[in-house]
Amino acid sequence: MTEQIIALALAMGAPESQREVLEPLCAAASEALTAQLRPGVTPQDCADAFAVCAAWMALDGLSAVGGGGEVTSFTAGDVSIQTGGSGDTGGLTAQIQRLMAPYLRDGGFYFQGVTG
Repeated sequence: MTEQIIALALAMGAPESQREVLEPLCAAASEALTAQLRPGVTPQDCADAFAVCAAWMALDGLSAVGGGGEVTSFTAGDVSIQTGGSGDTGGLTAQIQRLMAPYLRDGGFYFQGVTG
Protein backbone atom coordinates (compact mmCIF):
# COMPACT_ATOMS: atom_id res chain seq x y z
CA MET A 1 0.00 0.00 0.00
CA THR A 2 3.00 2.31 0.44
CA GLU A 3 3.37 2.70 -3.33
CA GLN A 4 -0.29 3.76 -3.56
CA ILE A 5 0.29 6.32 -0.79
CA ILE A 6 3.42 7.65 -2.55
CA ALA A 7 1.52 7.96 -5.84
CA LEU A 8 -1.30 9.81 -4.10
CA ALA A 9 1.13 12.19 -2.34
CA LEU A 10 2.75 12.93 -5.69
CA ALA A 11 -0.68 13.54 -7.23
CA MET A 12 -1.46 15.92 -4.35
CA GLY A 13 1.54 18.01 -5.30
CA ALA A 14 4.63 16.53 -3.70
CA PRO A 15 7.54 17.20 -6.05
CA GLU A 16 9.06 14.14 -7.74
CA SER A 17 12.46 15.56 -6.80
CA GLN A 18 11.59 14.90 -3.13
CA ARG A 19 10.72 11.22 -3.71
CA GLU A 20 13.76 10.04 -1.73
CA VAL A 21 12.39 11.82 1.34
CA LEU A 22 8.75 11.07 0.51
CA GLU A 23 9.14 7.28 0.46
CA PRO A 24 10.16 6.85 4.12
CA LEU A 25 7.63 9.49 5.16
CA CYS A 26 4.84 7.52 3.46
CA ALA A 27 6.02 4.27 5.03
CA ALA A 28 6.16 5.90 8.48
CA ALA A 29 2.71 7.44 8.03
CA SER A 30 1.32 4.05 7.04
CA GLU A 31 2.85 2.41 10.10
CA ALA A 32 1.59 5.17 12.40
CA LEU A 33 -1.97 4.90 11.10
CA THR A 34 -1.88 1.09 11.20
CA ALA A 35 -0.87 1.22 14.87
CA GLN A 36 -3.94 3.35 15.64
CA LEU A 37 -6.48 1.09 13.91
CA ARG A 38 -9.09 -0.66 16.01
CA PRO A 39 -8.48 -4.34 16.69
CA GLY A 40 -9.54 -6.42 13.70
CA VAL A 41 -9.40 -3.49 11.24
CA THR A 42 -6.73 -3.61 8.54
CA PRO A 43 -5.55 -0.84 6.23
CA GLN A 44 -7.31 -2.66 3.39
CA ASP A 45 -10.65 -2.37 5.25
CA CYS A 46 -10.46 1.42 4.94
CA ALA A 47 -8.11 1.65 1.97
CA ASP A 48 -9.31 4.92 0.44
CA ALA A 49 -9.42 6.91 3.68
CA PHE A 50 -6.21 5.25 4.85
CA ALA A 51 -4.29 6.17 1.70
CA VAL A 52 -5.53 9.79 1.71
CA CYS A 53 -4.68 10.29 5.38
CA ALA A 54 -1.27 8.65 5.09
CA ALA A 55 -0.49 10.83 2.06
CA TRP A 56 -1.56 13.92 4.01
CA MET A 57 0.68 12.90 6.90
CA ALA A 58 3.60 12.40 4.51
CA LEU A 59 2.96 15.77 2.84
CA ASP A 60 2.87 17.39 6.25
CA GLY A 61 6.21 15.78 7.08
CA LEU A 62 7.62 16.85 3.74
CA SER A 63 6.49 20.39 4.41
CA ALA A 64 8.22 20.28 7.78
CA VAL A 65 11.53 19.54 6.07
CA GLY A 66 10.97 22.29 3.54
CA GLY A 67 9.94 20.28 0.52
CA GLY A 68 6.18 20.57 0.45
CA GLY A 69 5.45 24.22 -0.15
CA GLU A 70 4.20 23.65 -3.70
CA VAL A 71 0.74 22.37 -2.69
CA THR A 72 -1.56 25.37 -2.49
CA SER A 73 -4.95 23.67 -2.48
CA PHE A 74 -6.46 20.19 -2.55
CA THR A 75 -10.12 19.32 -2.13
CA ALA A 76 -11.79 15.91 -1.85
CA GLY A 77 -15.47 16.27 -1.10
CA ASP A 78 -15.85 18.32 2.06
CA VAL A 79 -12.20 17.91 3.00
CA SER A 80 -9.58 20.35 1.79
CA ILE A 81 -5.88 20.93 2.36
CA GLN A 82 -3.77 24.00 1.59
CA THR A 83 -0.17 24.83 2.23
CA GLY A 84 1.78 27.99 2.04
CA GLY A 85 4.14 27.85 4.93
CA SER A 86 1.57 28.71 7.58
CA GLY A 87 2.72 25.83 9.75
CA ASP A 88 -0.85 25.03 10.80
CA THR A 89 -0.67 21.26 11.19
CA GLY A 90 -3.44 21.18 13.81
CA GLY A 91 -6.14 21.59 11.18
CA LEU A 92 -4.69 18.83 9.05
CA THR A 93 -4.38 16.51 12.03
CA ALA A 94 -8.00 17.18 12.93
CA GLN A 95 -9.09 16.37 9.36
CA ILE A 96 -7.12 13.13 9.42
CA GLN A 97 -8.68 12.16 12.76
CA ARG A 98 -12.20 12.92 11.51
CA LEU A 99 -11.74 10.98 8.27
CA MET A 100 -10.23 7.96 10.02
CA ALA A 101 -12.49 8.12 13.12
CA PRO A 102 -14.63 5.09 12.21
CA TYR A 103 -11.51 2.94 11.96
CA LEU A 104 -9.30 4.21 14.79
CA ARG A 105 -9.16 3.22 18.41
CA ASP A 106 -10.92 5.64 20.70
CA GLY A 107 -8.13 7.92 21.82
CA GLY A 108 -10.32 10.36 23.67
CA PHE A 109 -11.35 10.44 27.27
CA TYR A 110 -14.62 9.87 29.03
CA PHE A 111 -16.28 10.92 32.21
CA GLN A 112 -17.21 8.28 34.69
CA GLY A 113 -19.56 8.85 37.56
CA VAL A 114 -18.20 8.15 41.00
CA THR A 115 -20.56 7.49 43.85
CA GLY A 116 -19.66 9.55 46.82
